[in-house]
This record gives sequence, C-alpha cells and structure tokens, in this order.
Amino acid sequence: MFAGALLMVGGEPLLETRWQPGTVALVHAFTLGVLGNTMFGSVLQFLPAAAGVRVRGGTGLGYALHALFNVGTILLLAGLLTGWRTGITFAGVLLPAAFFLLGAMTLPGVLATRGQRLLRTGIGLALLSAMIAALLGGCLVLLLNGRLSIPLLPLVDVHAGWGTLGWLVLLLASVARVVMPMFQGTSMMPTAAQATWTAALVLALCTGTWRALAYDDVSWLKLASALIVSVFAGAALWLQWRSPRSRNGALLRSWRFGLIVLLLAALALPFGIRNGLLAGALGLGVALPLLANGMSLEIVAFLGWIELHRRLGRGVQLPGVQRLLPETDKTRVLLAQIPLALLLPAAVLWPSAWLARLTGLAMLAAWFGVWLALTGVRRRSQRFVLNMKGP
Repeated sequence: MFAGALLMVGGEPLLETRWQPGTVALVHAFTLGVLGNTMFGSVLQFLPAAAGVRVRGGTGLGYALHALFNVGTILLLAGLLTGWRTGITFAGVLLPAAFFLLGAMTLPGVLATRGQRLLRTGIGLALLSAMIAALLGGCLVLLLNGRLSIPLLPLVDVHAGWGTLGWLVLLLASVARVVMPMFQGTSMMPTAAQATWTAALVLALCTGTWRALAYDDVSWLKLASALIVSVFAGAALWLQWRSPRSRNGALLRSWRFGLIVLLLAALALPFGIRNGLLAGALGLGVALPLLANGMSLEIVAFLGWIELHRRLGRGVQLPGVQRLLPETDKTRVLLAQIPLALLLPAAVLWPSAWLARLTGLAMLAAWFGVWLALTGVRRRSQRFVLNMKGP
C-alpha cells in the first residue's frame, strides 16, 4: 500500500529509470517490505511444521527479528526518498544483521535435521543467498558513502541476482515442491530434476558474479537467470495443467497467473527492455507477490484456526478454515490484482504522469484488498469467540 501511495505521489519519474532513488525505494518496498516479510515468516513457520527443523531462539527472538528487519527496511526507504544518508547507513547495518540472525535461528537446525535432504538443501542455499545479498547491499551502502571503490553497476546487478534468484525464487521453488502437491493436488517434481535445477541456479549465480565483478559483464548473469526462472515457471505450470485432481481454485488460479507473469518477466530480462524495468515490474511487482499472496491466504487462515483451538480448547465445534477465510475473499484478492498486472507494465512501457498515478491507485487498492482478506481471519475468529461467550 505504501508503494502504491509512493507511485501516486512520485508519478512518472519513478518509472523512467531504475537509478532514481524513488525507484530504488519502490523496488525495495516489494523485495523487503512485501516479499521479505513473507519469506521471513514462511521460513520460521514452514521449517518446524513441514521439515521437522527446530528453529532456535523461540518467539521472543522472532519478535526481535521482525523488529530489526522492519526498522532497517523503513530506514532504507526513508533514506532513499529523502536523501538521509544516516538512515541509509543504519539500514546497511540492520538489514544484514536481520538476515544473519534469521540464518543463525534456522541454519543449525537445517544442517542437523535428518531426512528431506533436497528440501533442506534448497532452503539452506536460499538462506545463504539471502545473507550474500544482504552483504552486497551493505557494500552498496559503503560505496555510496565513499568507503568502497568498486564499479557500481555490476555490483547492483549481482546484489539483485542473489536477492531475487538465489533468495526469493530458490526458496519458492524449494517450498513449492512440498506445498503444490499438498494444496494444489499436483504431482511432486522429480528429485533428480529439482536437484539439477538447484545446482544449475547456484552455478549460474557464482559464475555470473565472477564475470560481473571481474569483467564488468552482467550478460551471463541475466541470460542464466532468465533460463533458470523460465524452467521453474514452465515446470510448475506443466505440473498444474497435467494434474488430474487439481483443487483449491483460488490458490491454483493465483499461482497459475503468477507463474505465467513470472515466465513473461524471465523472457523480458535478457532483452533489457526499458533498462530492465519491464522485467522488474512483472517479476517483483506482479508475479512473485501473486505466488506469495496465494500461499499467505491459505496459511494465515490455518494459523487462525490453530489460534482458536488454543484459546477454546477441546470439545468446541470450531469453524472450518474455509469459513475463516472464504473462497470468495481469496477470489476478490486475485481479481483486485488483475488491473495492477495490466497497468504496471503499461506504465513502464509508455510512461506518463496520469498512467503512473492510475497504476499507483490500482496498487493501493489491490494491497488494501489483501489487508482486508488477511485481517478478516482475525475478525471472524473474534466474532466466533464472542458468540461462544454469549451476551
């Protein structure tokens, strides 16, 4: 919602070049504020529940992690928008600290737990990629403050590669191998195919980083990233379409829509359309949020049911998960994303003040719909508790 308001106020200049401070703030509102919070929460929830991994630190450290990460994100956005160097500097410390704290809470359990080796490997590599991306972000802060002397442009692309491909896409793909059969009724991706894809992703990032920093050549990183993301999106779509027992309509449609847009973003990346703005808008502004939102709506409703069970105990007939977050609400969330999915790439391709502000309004409305759906779980839970207690 903040990103939508920012686009409404900033207008056309935010969609003209990727180097505008406001554009960088807009990008990080999604990569950190939206996707970062979703991924942090999903890792802490998914590892114990689905992988049997013990997360260290407990709830108290989880709250501290949440605060550290979001204070760093707010300082970064404020610093970029106002030119506040102190805020950017503090963000360059707090955000890497948050990612390393997440790694300290999760990686020991990932390494120690037996079984589900491929799942744990994928999540572990995603966490390592996140820490590398955070360190590279800290290097960019040092470079902006004149304390580091290396080429800016390749470092930005390498930071984006490890953050987007290594952290976001690898984590989504690793978790999707479990949650797609569980929630969408697809078959599971074959072990050999998933392992080969994961190895290719890591190899592409390492080779692309070396070529970018040693030879100032990011073409390999872009081409390899496009191929790897295309394979993931295409394989996931193939599993969906060939499934004879597809279920969970809103989630399935949200993922299908998101995967199609992610495939379009990957195809646009090597061509550098509008200096990469089109690929970024499709991938970060539309596709990845659709995938993350689809799962969030399922998981938050389930967590709401667990909370009711803990509060009321056994022997109480609780409302089902689908009553806490009805299918109609999930469908409305998806429908609200469609205008944004059309307007954002159009505003990038044909920048104008009115189109940028209309896109910002669509973005604000779409994410307001997400907020209403998620908070609806708590509203319905509280209403059920009050009805149980009576007048």
